[in-house]
Amino acid sequence: MNSSMTSSSEKTRAAQIINLSNAEDSELERISREGLLSLTLQEMKTIQAHFSSLRREPTDIELETIAQTWSEHCYHKTFRARCHYREEVLDGETPLGDKLYENLLKETIMRATRELNNPWCLSVFEDNAGVIGFDEEDALCFKVETHNHPSALEPYGGAGTGLGGVIRDILGCGLGGTPVMNTDVFCFGPLDTAQNTLREGMLHPKRIAKGVVSGVRDYGNRMGIPTSNGAVYFDSGYIGNPLVFCGTVGLIPNDAIKKTVQPGDLVVTVGGRTGRDGIHGATFSSAPLEKGITSSVVQIGHAIQEKKTMDVLLQARNKRLYRSITDCGAGGFSSAIGELGKNTGVKVQLEKAPLKYPGLAPWEIWLSESQERMVLAVPPEHWQSLSTLFRQEDVEAVVIGEFTSDKKLTICYEDETVGELQMDFLHDGCPKLELEAVWNSNKHRENYREGGLSVQPSLNREDLPATLKSLLAHPVIASKESVIRQYDHEVQGGSVLKPLMGVDHDAPMDAAVFRPKLSLWKGVVVSNGLNPEIGKWDPYLMAKMAVDEAYRNMIAVGGHLTNTAILDNFCWGDAKNSFDLGGLVRAAEGAKEAALAYQLPFISGKDSFHNTWRSADGQLHSIPPTLLISAIGVLEDVRGCVSSGLKGANNLIYLLGETRGELKGSLVAQICNQQEGKLPTINFAEARILYKKIQNAMKHKLILSCHDLSEGGLAVAAAEMAFGGNVGMEIRFPPKGWNASTVLFSETPSRFLVEVAVENKLAFEQTMGALFVDLIGKTTKKASLSIIENEKTLLDEPIKKLKEIWKNSLKGL
Repeated sequence: MNSSMTSSSEKTRAAQIINLSNAEDSELERISREGLLSLTLQEMKTIQAHFSSLRREPTDIELETIAQTWSEHCYHKTFRARCHYREEVLDGETPLGDKLYENLLKETIMRATRELNNPWCLSVFEDNAGVIGFDEEDALCFKVETHNHPSALEPYGGAGTGLGGVIRDILGCGLGGTPVMNTDVFCFGPLDTAQNTLREGMLHPKRIAKGVVSGVRDYGNRMGIPTSNGAVYFDSGYIGNPLVFCGTVGLIPNDAIKKTVQPGDLVVTVGGRTGRDGIHGATFSSAPLEKGITSSVVQIGHAIQEKKTMDVLLQARNKRLYRSITDCGAGGFSSAIGELGKNTGVKVQLEKAPLKYPGLAPWEIWLSESQERMVLAVPPEHWQSLSTLFRQEDVEAVVIGEFTSDKKLTICYEDETVGELQMDFLHDGCPKLELEAVWNSNKHRENYREGGLSVQPSLNREDLPATLKSLLAHPVIASKESVIRQYDHEVQGGSVLKPLMGVDHDAPMDAAVFRPKLSLWKGVVVSNGLNPEIGKWDPYLMAKMAVDEAYRNMIAVGGHLTNTAILDNFCWGDAKNSFDLGGLVRAAEGAKEAALAYQLPFISGKDSFHNTWRSADGQLHSIPPTLLISAIGVLEDVRGCVSSGLKGANNLIYLLGETRGELKGSLVAQICNQQEGKLPTINFAEARILYKKIQNAMKHKLILSCHDLSEGGLAVAAAEMAFGGNVGMEIRFPPKGWNASTVLFSETPSRFLVEVAVENKLAFEQTMGALFVDLIGKTTKKASLSIIENEKTLLDEPIKKLKEIWKNSLKGL
């Protein structure tokens, strides 16, 4: 801890005393600020009062431990807060009514899971990852993490350790899962951002993007885990604060899902050694990204060390040589050991921890977030066997303490007790925040009036060829092949539907399908949903659309899906701003509503608040309201899955789902600088009926190819399907009551384009019924995309030309 945090030079040999008892409010705030503790004044006063009741001052290690445990990253205190929500201004949004939440997370996200009460949800919101059933022997565990602030400061290391950390979440789930697939979703600022708009010391978005992609690539590839699903999104709101989501799916034995800790178990640290890297990582994530924060808070990753640790851990799991396990992530030993010993108590001897180099103070050893470390609770009788196994595999395993029965966290260094905290105070003593959340649509939209990417005011969407080409070149839609090709998605041999497929292996897919057990045809589907552009208008609608998109992508590739669940990752701006919080409440309510409508339980999640950054003009910016929904489901037979690429000429093209004149918040509205019309709407009841019928049609092999309609609408979806088959598509529109550009570019959710063989026309139409099923065209030998309305050709473009535009836009990333 920096000496500036103390008001006294009094020291013990190993711990520094922090004088709080006589500190005024301003002094308490200074100690928190200069120590990068990110504790509020109320929290500092609570700590002050607690130690006054003990008639002593805290040590540096005690204060640091409390700050880590109470950090937003670890304690989720915004979601846990007592939150008063009221609606000040509504402009067409769905009213929720004024509400008082005692715990927003429990009353929205977790409530949906509780109400659905699915028996195949085997572990939810209680471990490092959520767990759902797979077969009689094994289950699936899934977790998605964020590593935003570290990636803004040091993109390569920040993103790499983000992936390494979520892999360890799988290793630390139950008694340990085997990682079988990675996902990644990135949100960057525009790659053509002018350098003079950036604050001194801020990295350019292109440098951030290249570093992030490289970091995830190197870590995942070296671990031998396929990276098979993801997305890359661009918006000016992420210029100074990128979002980096990393996820991992694991396979875990059904009898290894539960874990316990018993008094007398040994505290064993395994894997990497401890250094100064990553200190204050947990608490710094609650601070805005401003000048003066150094990259020393970013961890240093070592994928080969983690691979070795993973391999030997899974051997130890199979031998049941330990009783519990967790990873050293945010907060290092403080978090891992403090959480494992929460219900028992624990005593640690810090001088026994293996170090990268000498000279670390006890609080630095305790709080370091050095990577590739795990903590085990090992019964004493198993220690020699475990120690021998790890030594044989050249991975360090060291006893550094013992779990007790006194409900205390006792931290020693050599012959001195440097910290002693009651577990009850540490884990339950954080004062509940009292927050005001206000929805004011005018203020909300004013915050993001300059969001998005550069507009082209001269572009007229009635010029269909020019508009389609602009959409295909748009960074959100353009091919991400330059990123995808850096990842190994074939390692482990289970990949079925890959990120890119088609006759030239370069067309986009809607979701990933893989077989975690090569002896079975049973598979797993993973997809995601993300729509920050709608979040700028109404986060409630954004959340519903994100859930719908994630589920819709699964429907597009899957036959009979079972055990389908979702994860949430809320990334928000200024959590102290009541208007930002108003949007958060609306997003949480929207996510709950969609989850209940589709019967999709949340099984895990992670929030990231305080995503703010200061621009060159000194203005503090919040990122756009962002909710990533990740979905996972079991596919009974992967031989029934469907890809998006067209399969041949002279087949029929159907549009499934109702298209409405909803252009507001769409990409075509963004590139044409027009925001007239309505925001999208979702009819969950109709969507559920449609989705079930699509699954039934796929079950009977009536659909040759399927692609969901999302960014860019029908026209972009049609082009992408044609990219996969290198055949053409002719679309004919009857009069609809609105112009063709609305039909082609509307982003109304819950819609699909499907290809059906002529001989299956009657069977398909009977299976689907009459609910929003329109025969709109056919595939052609001529490799062009043609749009015809009332015998007038509105667009006729060669597929090769459109594909070149789509593929070349982000080629340099």
